[in-house]
Amino acid sequence: MEYQAGGQRPRPRPAPESLRAQAYLQDYAALLEAVPFPSVVFDHRWDVVLTNDAFETLFRGVGPHPTAMPGDNFLRFVLFHPDAGTVLAEHESSWCLPMLAHFAAAMERHDQDPVLRSILRDIAQDPIMDAAYRHGLPHWIRSVGPDVLEHDGAVRPLWHPDPRWGRTDCRIVGETPKTLTDMGYTRMTLVLRAARRSAGPVRTAVRVRRATSHLSVVPAAEA
Repeated sequence: MEYQAGGQRPRPRPAPESLRAQAYLQDYAALLEAVPFPSVVFDHRWDVVLTNDAFETLFRGVGPHPTAMPGDNFLRFVLFHPDAGTVLAEHESSWCLPMLAHFAAAMERHDQDPVLRSILRDIAQDPIMDAAYRHGLPHWIRSVGPDVLEHDGAVRPLWHPDPRWGRTDCRIVGETPKTLTDMGYTRMTLVLRAARRSAGPVRTAVRVRRATSHLSVVPAAEA
């Protein structure tokens, strides 16, 4: 399995040094492939280690990007890829803000990590995203509660390229075994739900690619 953006499924990366750990990841990749829902393993930087075919199918329509492909770094994809909103519905409120909250927590634990600091620099280069991160995010976390810092159990909307799914929701399920945890990895699976059905006339969903990858608003706190 050779890694290439938009090509074949990537081999495990970043690879651990231990041969035993590498063998475990190879076997875990086979397990991951048996899962029918999009599933991904990443490290504390959100650098992707493993994905399955269902994950790649979900994001197959996104265009190339030098630093923010979903199979490279999932956080960068959510924040910076201009096509992210074509897959991650209600992109800013349902995906960007929760991921910024996770990023803030990671920066507290790994404030000298060069990859995380490079993401922080990219956030700072966009005035609106920087304001959302430094000012809007703390207020949002206080409003919605600390549970936002937990991926597991969250339900978020998606646009799936397969019309059998279409506009749907997924429940994020964290299912990281101890061996992966000891390696510093996290597994996340997007359990897809049945496609949403409109009560009114059927309309064609229009998904607009954003000209930039920047946040446009900081949503007000939910009532």
